[in-house]
Amino acid sequence: MTYAIQIDQFGGPEVLKWREIELPSLRPGMALIRQQAVGLNFIDTYHRSGLYPLDLPSGIGVEASGVVEAVADGVDTLVIGDRVAYVGVPPGAYAQQRVFTADRLVKIPHDISNETAAAAMLKGMTAWYLLRRSHPVQAGQHVLLYAAAGGVGLIAGQWAASLDAHVIGVVSTDKKASLALENGCEHIVRSDDPDFVSHVRELTGGTGVAAVYDSVGKDSFYQSLDCLCPHGMMVTYGNASGAVEPFSPMELARRGSLRLTRPVIFDFIRERADLVAAADELFGLIQAGTITINISRTYPLEEAAQAHIDLEARKTTGSVVFTP
Repeated sequence: MTYAIQIDQFGGPEVLKWREIELPSLRPGMALIRQQAVGLNFIDTYHRSGLYPLDLPSGIGVEASGVVEAVADGVDTLVIGDRVAYVGVPPGAYAQQRVFTADRLVKIPHDISNETAAAAMLKGMTAWYLLRRSHPVQAGQHVLLYAAAGGVGLIAGQWAASLDAHVIGVVSTDKKASLALENGCEHIVRSDDPDFVSHVRELTGGTGVAAVYDSVGKDSFYQSLDCLCPHGMMVTYGNASGAVEPFSPMELARRGSLRLTRPVIFDFIRERADLVAAADELFGLIQAGTITINISRTYPLEEAAQAHIDLEARKTTGSVVFTP
């Protein structure tokens, strides 16, 4: 038996329940992990609310790190005592212990802490697939990055800057603007700026940005399209304001033959080789000091409801982790 956060119905943070659960049996190809740190992510709120429906009752959370306590038959990549991290479904990372598929676990380098690994897996690999796969950033390009002071934003800003891109960050407060500027952004546009599009175009000499990385969704979608240069790429990867509503493809045509993608991380790490390559690149940049993982706050796991309240109220910056 172990303790975990579970949901029996969809709704607000109040549906998150801390309870004792029974672990599943250790089937071939699986490993038992004693979790040391668990990452908080916006996708957790989508699972909790039902925006991304789950079969109920369900665990929640998709990112954690820990120590291997047992391995089943057929596992030859891990031994007891290995420090590992993962990002993956089904949700259930909000737990003290977890039985997980061994080939979805990656080893944590000795000089990276459990907290950093847990804070970096989903958010860091999201930055990886945004900048390296969805729209591979080229030196000299201007890109627009929403939630630039958030967990993904701080990592993506540093990463894009290391690729010699010109990053325009979108934030809501002066404090967040300062943080974004310290983490790769060259310029800031406030999310409530009534002349948002004009200011973005001024910062690019009138041409617009090569790519927009938009985690806001419905409320910013057309604004983001209007910031793109001809043939620019719109990467919509989150729904903080709600899902983007159906629209005519002619909206892309009349703005300069734009391109649009709605990527999901798991499609980029479906094969173990891709997962390991992404983790190696991410961990390598952390080890080199190119990327710093900003952990702004830690909560006890049983206080997950409060963490969700703070996240949805935009009271958090950078990465937030739970201690099981």
